[in-house]
Amino acid sequence: MTKKDSAAAGRPGVVEAQAGERLWRLSRPADLESLWAAMGEGDLGLDERLPYWVELWPASVLLARFIAANAAVFSGRFCLDAGCGLGLSSLAAAAAGARVLGFDYEPEALAYARRNAAENMRPGEGKPLFAVMDWRRPAVPRGRADLVLGADILYERRFFEPVADFLDFALAPGGRALIADPERGVSAPAAGRLRERGWRVRVAHTGRVAQGGQDMTVNLLEIARGDSSPL
Repeated sequence: MTKKDSAAAGRPGVVEAQAGERLWRLSRPADLESLWAAMGEGDLGLDERLPYWVELWPASVLLARFIAANAAVFSGRFCLDAGCGLGLSSLAAAAAGARVLGFDYEPEALAYARRNAAENMRPGEGKPLFAVMDWRRPAVPRGRADLVLGADILYERRFFEPVADFLDFALAPGGRALIADPERGVSAPAAGRLRERGWRVRVAHTGRVAQGGQDMTVNLLEIARGDSSPL
């Protein structure tokens, strides 16, 4: 099943997710089904930019829950949140004490991510920063990130190589990526491709998540070089 096939129609205007003791309430313009119905062929562009970012996918919720349960792993680290969408992973990492830059190539997504940071972060918590960026053309210093976060970013095979290239570019020595990926056939070969490029890939956590009308098993992949110790 592809991400397009499993598009969720949540409640327009706001979506909610529980991660640890925190209920995150995230603003959005509408649900995916409504935006999709309003789009014309000319709205897609060469990259078929469907507005997936308006939904909270089960993978995003599992990643946020993992962050909330393992705050010490993130505290004080510099994290890049790839394809951040509405910003849930970025907010959870910032709440855990990380310094976070969330990026997406959709400016509208980032407008809502900033709004969600303003509405959800508590006094004394650092707020994540957000920037328009395409992982194929990274605009961050090489080897800067302690952690790269991603939720459901391997839903098409054409993304495997760009994501692997981005990890090569962005991660600091000893750094690692944490990518939450639902169990679906299209993304299954990604782990093998990463191993071929010298990465160690293991499933750090697995959970069943019901969110936005979906109920999915999600694996959290920890991706690191062979000389890095596991989390």
